[in-house]
Amino acid sequence: MDLPVDEWKSYLLQKWASLPKSIQVTISTAETLSDIFLHSSSLLQPEDELFLRRLSKGYLVGKDSDAPFFYREQGNKKFQEKDYTAAAVLYSKGVSHSRPNTEDMSLCYANRSAALFHLDQYETCLKDIIRAQTHGYPERLQPKIMLRKAECLVALGRLQEASQTIGDLERNFTPTPTLADVPPQTLQRNLHHLKMKVQEKENLTETFPATLAKTLEDVALGGENEQLSNASSSVGLCIDPLKGRYLVATKDILPGELLVKEDAFVSVLNPGELPPPHHGLDSQWDTRVTNGDLYCHRCLKHTLATVPCDGCSYAKYCSQECLQQAWELYHRTECPLGALLLTLGVFCHIALRLTLVVGFEDVRKIVKKLCVKISNKDICLPESNNQVKTLNCGRGESEKNGNRVETPIPGCDANGKYDSNYNAVFNLLPHTENHSPEHKFLCALCASVLCRQLEAASSQAIPTGVNSSQLTAAVTPELCPDVTIWGVAMLRHMLQLQCNAQAITTIQHTGCKGSIVTDSRQVRLATGIFPVISLLNHSCSPNTSVFFTSTVATIRASQRIGKGQEILHCYGPHKSRMGVTERQRKLRSQYFFDCTCPACQTEAHRMAAGPRWKAFCCSSCRAPMQGDGVLRCGNRSCAESVVSRDDLVSRLQDLQQQVGVAQKLLRDGELERAVQLLSGCQRDAESFLWAEHAMVGEIADGLAQACAALGDWQKSATHLQKSLRVVEVRHGPSSVEMGHELFKLAQIFFNGFAVPEALSTIQKAEEVLSLHCGPWDDEIQELQKMKSCLLDLPPTLMAFLISPWVLHKRASVIMGAGNGLPGGSQILVPKHPQSREAVPALSNAVCLPTLTDDLLARERWTKTGRTGDRNTEEAVRGLGDSTPSTHQEQKHPLNRGSQPTVCGTDGVGVPRVS
Repeated sequence: MDLPVDEWKSYLLQKWASLPKSIQVTISTAETLSDIFLHSSSLLQPEDELFLRRLSKGYLVGKDSDAPFFYREQGNKKFQEKDYTAAAVLYSKGVSHSRPNTEDMSLCYANRSAALFHLDQYETCLKDIIRAQTHGYPERLQPKIMLRKAECLVALGRLQEASQTIGDLERNFTPTPTLADVPPQTLQRNLHHLKMKVQEKENLTETFPATLAKTLEDVALGGENEQLSNASSSVGLCIDPLKGRYLVATKDILPGELLVKEDAFVSVLNPGELPPPHHGLDSQWDTRVTNGDLYCHRCLKHTLATVPCDGCSYAKYCSQECLQQAWELYHRTECPLGALLLTLGVFCHIALRLTLVVGFEDVRKIVKKLCVKISNKDICLPESNNQVKTLNCGRGESEKNGNRVETPIPGCDANGKYDSNYNAVFNLLPHTENHSPEHKFLCALCASVLCRQLEAASSQAIPTGVNSSQLTAAVTPELCPDVTIWGVAMLRHMLQLQCNAQAITTIQHTGCKGSIVTDSRQVRLATGIFPVISLLNHSCSPNTSVFFTSTVATIRASQRIGKGQEILHCYGPHKSRMGVTERQRKLRSQYFFDCTCPACQTEAHRMAAGPRWKAFCCSSCRAPMQGDGVLRCGNRSCAESVVSRDDLVSRLQDLQQQVGVAQKLLRDGELERAVQLLSGCQRDAESFLWAEHAMVGEIADGLAQACAALGDWQKSATHLQKSLRVVEVRHGPSSVEMGHELFKLAQIFFNGFAVPEALSTIQKAEEVLSLHCGPWDDEIQELQKMKSCLLDLPPTLMAFLISPWVLHKRASVIMGAGNGLPGGSQILVPKHPQSREAVPALSNAVCLPTLTDDLLARERWTKTGRTGDRNTEEAVRGLGDSTPSTHQEQKHPLNRGSQPTVCGTDGVGVPRVS
């Protein structure tokens, strides 16, 4: 949804097509953005705005007093099914529609706290309990929520607060049981149980492993860069007549070195799959989950406990602090425009937010500073022509009358420093001359619509520092000069975004209820503007990787970069994912250039051979087949006859269909049938596909997944190693894809208790992932926990486990008499370094990505089964509105990737927006 919804886009394109030829020529030949904006906005008619308003009304972003009850009931159903994550999301939807300080809001918060409790999110549960009480939680239900509070405090080890809460319950409700909905005997029993737990905890001396007790320190850039903000001292800024601005290494850079760490100047959460426009009561409330339900709309933090805006139901945040910051910076203006912004698309939303965050006055100053001429009729915003041959950091040098003259680089300040600020954003090239006339017309009308909305807005919605005279309402098409400046700025930003917007991605989990397998997809979470990262030029085989944590992007060297060598990024099309022809087409259509990187030049000379991960093989001698329409065996001594490529492609499509059926069986838990079908697919694949073909790796990955789900870790590892060889050939031994594969293999070895193999693979996976990701990456942290757990095993148990493939089952691993260990004592293997209980295996989750050609998709499967302490009576778990409660254990997948922290070789899952 970068561009407007299809209905509005089609409407404007039809309007463009119906314009007289003379007007089309006037707009097409306009030399400045101000001319384009003014000519286009003069054509916006009342009937156009009326059509847009009708479209916008389809998005229900306001508060609906009937919705909280509906979502609470739907959440209760999921709670009874023990699907606590889904329940929490539905309660959040109820919260977002509730008015502050109402029973609806308090009950939704209370019910959500119960779901969070079952998900072991105790700190968040406590916050929801406080919110419920703040918004008027009924007195009769207080015992339920206070019992839950006490249990959370006990679980967190905050025993003094737990004892105080228990005391409050005894004083306030035990003497007068009629005040509570909880039966007196149940209340007394729960209080007694909680007091016993507090006493037990007080008698225990519990410690965590030293390696886990460390607080993760933020990784700083190596040395301050005085000329380029948010970059290390190893990075320099240069400019060239052909390449424009670009970054180079000012000294030798080692693999894994942090080069850039930049917070998005502005980011907008992608709405995801929105419900269809509202056309009746049956579709009034949607229960589907979107990005907006799971992530903070300001900082992009993943959360099941969103805090909604008081004025709309769409904007949600991870905390009151984020809500307040968003409101002060931009949301007080955006709030009444929510439906319109969803209709106009993400790029239009970012363009507006950029101007709101900066403030009208600063926008006006920047625009006037860069304009050649300013009047009501003409605001010139020419693109910079100050390209020079060479450059010192922050300054270019050009010849004038035989003398060298320093020329400031666009985006730098008077001192030659490039800061991550609005000046840098404004100087990103919009490529006005490359966009089609109809696209510029579309963007200009979208900006004009927003300007008119700002004109009509009340003074309360106008950002601080903007007085009413600056946004005087106007009914004529000719806008006042100041609003025109704002409109031209938004138009410029919309055109900039096609080449300069950065996709922020994350891992999202999906799966069938009750299945031991869950799928995960790498999805685009948000769109952001990063002024420094935008200076990086493209390569289809880059020397850097990008990694996201919340709204912060980090760029690391993925290989050695020599002094003076250019630092390169990938905008999406990567040599390991698509051929040179497709890459060139995508780059030309979106970024307006022909790529001449070494990968494209090399591949262009050997296009006939094709990539190895798409190659067919001879059915007789297994040598690769060569040719175009008709393939012949590459082994000259082989007598195999020629084969039609179309026949092999058709056979491959049939095989892909069978693999898809097997993967569905896998998701549905029909493991034996899946193994049988995949084994047949593997035999078929080996008869005509090259050993390094992507499909061979995908089938091996599926078999590894099935064997892991069946608990056959040794076979799972064998299949996974075959998949890993395919990944290594396709992506390289130090690629982030190789790191993910090694992570999977480490988990398989770990769960199979193959200790030496696990430790060796953990080390390799850490080394590779560290080249691309920060130490806070979920996979790196999980690897460290696995290593800590294995190294902390008792020597006697370690000796026993040195024998490969001592398989463990889901029940606790108890090794006593008869197992060869002295003394016949019971030994329980710790599940997780953070766990204080002795339970089987550190991680009951086995995450195995499936090799895929989809640039933004990566499947991961997770074996479920994490359990917690579940002994307290029903009333502690009960829902706030007296819905029947349950204390049966919910088995749920370990939620990896819950933060928006996704790493990948540039463009491998983290492309520029396309």
